[in-house]
Amino acid sequence: MSEPRFNPKTTTRLDIRRPSPDLLAQASALPAATLHEAAGKIGVMPPAIKPVAPGFRICGPAVTVHAPGGDNLWLHRAIYAADPGDVLVVSVGDAYEYGYWGEVMSTAALARGLGGLVINGCVRDQRLLAEMGFPVYARGLCIRGTGKDFGARGWINAPTRFDDVTVEAGDLIVADEDGVVAIPVARVAEVIAAAQAREAREADQMRRIREGESTLAIFGWDQ
Repeated sequence: MSEPRFNPKTTTRLDIRRPSPDLLAQASALPAATLHEAAGKIGVMPPAIKPVAPGFRICGPAVTVHAPGGDNLWLHRAIYAADPGDVLVVSVGDAYEYGYWGEVMSTAALARGLGGLVINGCVRDQRLLAEMGFPVYARGLCIRGTGKDFGARGWINAPTRFDDVTVEAGDLIVADEDGVVAIPVARVAEVIAAAQAREAREADQMRRIREGESTLAIFGWDQ
């Protein structure tokens, strides 16, 4: 007798709010750290999550995934639930040490035009992922294979927790060599404007430093 199958449609949401293309284009020019600071020092994803290869960068709306530990069936499903440009943001609980993603899934994600993967777990096929150019941020590398449990419950586009950060579907995800930040979709326009202003201030501060002023004087710390 076969095991009962879980219907993924019952925990998958497709109608999500995303930042506008114009806001995404503006965000793509901003560092993750600047967006974090401009938002009030929020949204830092676990720093153990790092780019699998140098030069990777991500900027796009989150499609959140909560997958059962040691199983990547929900990641496959998410590839086809996402729209072009979307970023898969995946929690696997604390079952980090499996190879949840590799060459086959990156090929599928590229074919779908997705914007990247951020996973609080491990992946494999590092050299191939680097060559393919689909940006993957992961907790590490692990060759341990995953399962495909069709009876297991997962979620796509539900609020998903990463340490002290909850990522909602459609939130802006920006990742670079310094880390990954998630900005609530309702605040994206405000945070981008603040980040652009911060970049301009920092450019002026660096000019003044090169011209001989001290950081203590510039920031009023010399009193």
